[in-house]
Amino acid sequence: MSEKISSPNAAVRFVEIAADFDGQRIDNFLRTELKGVPKSLIYRILRKGEVRVNKKRVKPEYKLQGGDLIRIPPVRVAERAEAPKPSDNLQRVLEDSILYEDKDLIVVNKPSGLAVHGGSGVSLGLIEAFRQIRPECRFLELVHRLDRDTSGCIMIAKKRSALKFMHEALQKSRITKIYNALVDGAWSDRKRRIDAPLRKNELKSGERVVKVQADGKACLTEYKVLRRIGRLVTLVEARPITGRTHQIRVHCQFAGHPIIGDEKYGTDQMNRRMRDEGIKRLFLHAAELRIPLPGGGRMVIKAPLDKQLLSAMDALDV
Repeated sequence: MSEKISSPNAAVRFVEIAADFDGQRIDNFLRTELKGVPKSLIYRILRKGEVRVNKKRVKPEYKLQGGDLIRIPPVRVAERAEAPKPSDNLQRVLEDSILYEDKDLIVVNKPSGLAVHGGSGVSLGLIEAFRQIRPECRFLELVHRLDRDTSGCIMIAKKRSALKFMHEALQKSRITKIYNALVDGAWSDRKRRIDAPLRKNELKSGERVVKVQADGKACLTEYKVLRRIGRLVTLVEARPITGRTHQIRVHCQFAGHPIIGDEKYGTDQMNRRMRDEGIKRLFLHAAELRIPLPGGGRMVIKAPLDKQLLSAMDALDV
């Protein structure tokens, strides 16, 4: 753990970073260090420069280094209500959804509709539920994230060292993520790569959307046709080479084949039609992970598609 080198009663705290935290983002570190403090407040004190690293202002994406000295200002928060507990049914669903587990890692086939973490009106997410289901685990942290409506493989680290190992593997492209998506129309076999820069934008309503823009960040997704269902829809495999927000969803839209059930980037008419056919959710599924293991070796982990989605595709393929 980090070593607190100031009095716990001091108005301002100074925390020296241990080597085990090397590479962790400052915003994620503060979310753990300042338990109960809203994300919005953490980003506010970062933005205002009230948090300093080695006496300098830093951005939320700053990655910590062993020996960094962090200045943490006093923050006041209202007393938190007791954290909501996962229902017995949710506990059973999550336990049954575990695809792989060892001393370092849990891989879960996340259900669609379950947020990976609480916040923004969500009181209980996947990681909060697992922390309550596994109280004997002193450390549980998400390795990466999935959109709330996306189902499939997601990794949870059971040790700080495992989290660091997996983050480094992600940065070095040693982890392969493979998704299945059902898209509108007939995807061409020749359309194997979408290389289009993406940029986050905020609408007047405050909603955030991602768009293909020339001044965006470089973004590449590889595609392969898995199954043609008439000329109405196509099941494709998507491999994101980069890891941008909503990357697969926006690249499918850009290609002229938005994902079925996508309320943000899809078409209302097609989504309504597919709901009548039994597809009532975003049809994007993290189907496979190919990962190195902290203890050595590599592992391929696959998450089966929801039976309801398979049945709906069969019904369409007549």
